[in-house]
Amino acid sequence: MRPYHFLCPLSVFVLAASLALPVQAAAPVWQRLHLPVPEQQAGYDFPVYANHVLKGDLRQIREVIIVQHGIQRNGNDYYAAAMALLQASGRSQDEVLVLAPNFPGKPDVDKGFEQMPVWSVQGWTGGDAALPGTGTLAGLSSLQVLDDIAQFLADKSRLPLLKKITFAGHSGGGQLVHRYAVLNHVDESLRARGLDVQYVVANPSSYLHFTPDRLQRTGQFAPYDKTICPAYDDYRYGMQNMVAYARGMAGKDLSQRHLQRQVTYLVGSLDTDPNHRVLDKSCAAEAQGATRFERAHAYWAYEQYLSGQSQAGKVSDKASGKFVHHYFDVQGVGHDQSKMFGSQCGVRLLFGDQATIGKQAAQCKSVQP
Repeated sequence: MRPYHFLCPLSVFVLAASLALPVQAAAPVWQRLHLPVPEQQAGYDFPVYANHVLKGDLRQIREVIIVQHGIQRNGNDYYAAAMALLQASGRSQDEVLVLAPNFPGKPDVDKGFEQMPVWSVQGWTGGDAALPGTGTLAGLSSLQVLDDIAQFLADKSRLPLLKKITFAGHSGGGQLVHRYAVLNHVDESLRARGLDVQYVVANPSSYLHFTPDRLQRTGQFAPYDKTICPAYDDYRYGMQNMVAYARGMAGKDLSQRHLQRQVTYLVGSLDTDPNHRVLDKSCAAEAQGATRFERAHAYWAYEQYLSGQSQAGKVSDKASGKFVHHYFDVQGVGHDQSKMFGSQCGVRLLFGDQATIGKQAAQCKSVQP
């Protein structure tokens, strides 16, 4: 069952046609999703955009695509772009749930997110806890929110036909989805329940490293120079001073587990501006490269470097030999979420190999680091 705002009365079209006025699509309307917490009776509410009423009948849903907004916290824009892609893909909207979580930030006081968790402007991208005194659970990490959404969706009494969950994020959302793919506590349990779980990480500013090693100009991996950046290996970038959600987890264990999760990385071939206005320009990020494109390729090589040291072998499924990490350059695209997810590989990742791909979709080049 879809929310009412997707339906437009016939009279609107008749009036618009008679006056020769353009028809404006209705703005997406967010829903208040209640997320239960097992150890607490109350749980908490969280704003999401979705193409089905989440309190309604979801028994026909077979696949969920979670699209995560960037630093502007504009879940409405990401949702609208994903819905346009879904409509063009040829997939049945009755079977696909598009869900765009919207992490409230301090500047969002006029959006109606009362009595919901609130984060600092960038804190949610790395798994920080919601700010105190915002009418929510103490210490609620943005990573825990994704856990709770996943558990909500995996409830067979709610979505009995569900087979697949995709987490896709771009820019700041790409940072969150990347760190979630590494750190989350639910991937293996979801897959044990018969769900296919994948992560699509597009154009993040930085990556989480499991060791102090960074790619050097020589093409080798070695610890970065702390005289240049003393905190280059702190969390967001490395394993030191880990966020509370993942405290006590060792880099080696996280690396081996991560290599077995289904992760695809996308980077725009034109996302090459070292002065981009929302690019992370901290010295810890600069230790990974000058641009998003450079950092992506360095990290992909880093994963291959780690896989050669890991008992898990290559970045592949040990039983089948099928690679579970993939890397794509999206040709001719810069820092643009709609073009990244609307690319040939982006559409296939989100909507499957049989999805209809637009003639203008950017081509993708598979990269073997």
